[in-house]
Amino acid sequence: MKIIILGAGQVGASVAESLVSEANDITVVDTDAMRLALLQDRLDLRTVAGHATSPSGLRPARAEGADMLIAVTQSDQTNLCACKTAHALFNLPTRIARVRSLDFADHAELFEPENFAVDFSICPEQIVTDYIVKLIEFPEALQVLEFADGQVSLVAVRAFEGGPLVGHPLKDMRRHLPQIDARIAAIFRRDTPIIPEGDTVIEVGDEVFCLAATKNIRKVMRELRRMDKPVKRVMIAGGGNIGHRVVRALERDYQVKVIDRNKRHAEWLAENVRHALVLQGDATDEKLLGDENVDQMDLFLALTNDDENNIMAALLAKRMGARRVAALINRRAYAELLQGSQIDIAISPAQTSIGTLLAHVRRGDVAAVHSLRRGAAEALELVVHGDAQSSQVIGRRIEELPVIKGATIGAIVRALPPKEKPVFTEDLAEERQCKVIMAHHDTVIQAEDHVIVFVVSKSLVPKVEKLFQVGFAFL
Repeated sequence: MKIIILGAGQVGASVAESLVSEANDITVVDTDAMRLALLQDRLDLRTVAGHATSPSGLRPARAEGADMLIAVTQSDQTNLCACKTAHALFNLPTRIARVRSLDFADHAELFEPENFAVDFSICPEQIVTDYIVKLIEFPEALQVLEFADGQVSLVAVRAFEGGPLVGHPLKDMRRHLPQIDARIAAIFRRDTPIIPEGDTVIEVGDEVFCLAATKNIRKVMRELRRMDKPVKRVMIAGGGNIGHRVVRALERDYQVKVIDRNKRHAEWLAENVRHALVLQGDATDEKLLGDENVDQMDLFLALTNDDENNIMAALLAKRMGARRVAALINRRAYAELLQGSQIDIAISPAQTSIGTLLAHVRRGDVAAVHSLRRGAAEALELVVHGDAQSSQVIGRRIEELPVIKGATIGAIVRALPPKEKPVFTEDLAEERQCKVIMAHHDTVIQAEDHVIVFVVSKSLVPKVEKLFQVGFAFL
C-alpha cells in the first residue's frame, strides 16, 4: 500500500517502522527536517518537509496516488484539517486521524465526509489507558487482549512453580479443566517460540499465551501460576495525558495516589479528579515514596513522558516494597531490556496502540490486530467471507488447511442462526448471539466466522492473509 504518515513524532515514527517492515510504500511528512533526516537514515522510506494541512505539503508526498493517510501529529486540529484537505483535493480513499481531545471524540458527526472526512479516529493515550486497566483487572498477566467484542481473551502469563500444569504436558489441561475448552496459543522459552503440542511440557519461567472465552480465562490462568491478591492500592507517577486518564478510570474502584512534578499541573489535577489523592513532588524521591507508604502499594505505575525517569521510579518503588511495578517506556531497546527484570511490566505505547492501525492496513477483512512481545508476534481476528468455491478455508477442517509453520488458529467466534432468541441490550438494540469455539483439528470453518490466529513472527502475516483472502469468483 502507498501510505502517507503525517507527523514524525513518537507515534508517527513507530507507525512508520511497523509499516515499512511489511513492504509498504511509506512517505512521512513533518515540519521538522532534522527529525525527518534521522528517520530516513534509519528506515527505507520517503520524507517530505512541509505542513500536513496544506496542499503544498501533501502534493510532494504524492497524495494523488496514495491509498491511505495516517495523521498522527500532536495537534488534533492539524490531523482533522489534513484529512479534510486529502479528501477534498486529492480524493484520498482512506483517512485515519489521531484525536486526543474528548471534545472531538464525543461528537462523531464531525468525522462525516461533509465535515472533516475522517474514516477512522484513534487515540493512543486511551488505548494505553484501556490496556493498563485490563492489567489491573488481571494482576497476574503480562498482557491482556480481547477479541470479538470482548467474548474471547488472550492472556500472556509467566509460568511459576506450583502451577498445576507447570512441569506437565499440555494434554493434562483437559483433565484438570474438563468443563472448559481452552488453547495454549504459543509458548516463549528464553525468548524462543515453541509451537505447543499435546506432549509439550511447560517449564518454570515460560511465557505462555492462553486463549479462552473471557468468562473462563481466570480458571485457565490458575493452571500456570497462583493467583495474586486483587489490586486495591495504586500509586501513579505522572499525571499527564495517560496518567490523568488512568486516574479517572481507576479512582472510583481503587485507592489511588498520583505524583506529579509540576506544581501548576498538580493543582489542576487535584481540581479535576474526585477521589484520588494528588501529590506534588518527584517520583524518584525516596523520602516522598517512603512517606506515602509505597511499600503498601499493590501496583506502582510510572507514566511520565520520560523513559529514564519512569525506569528509575519503578526500580526504586520495587526496591522499597511495592508488590508490582510497571513503567511506560517508549524506546523499544529499553522495553526489551527491562521486561521481566525487576520491572514486572514494561508498557510500550507504540506497540500497544499500533494494532488499531494495523487492522485497517491488513489485507482482507481484519477485525482486530494485537501486537505481542513488543512487536515480534501478532494475534489477528480475521472475518471469513465467500463460499467453498471462492475461499480456501470455508467448509474445510483445520487439519485440511495448508500448514503455515509458526501460525496457530486458536479460536473461532460464530454467530448463531437468526432463529435463536436474540439478546437485547439496555437500549433495546438487537444483538446476534455468538458461540466461542476452540479450534481443534476437526473443527470446520464456516462463512462469516471470526477466526483468531496467533503468529510467532510478523513475517508470517502475509501468508495468513493470503490464506483467508476471497477469490475473484466471489468478488
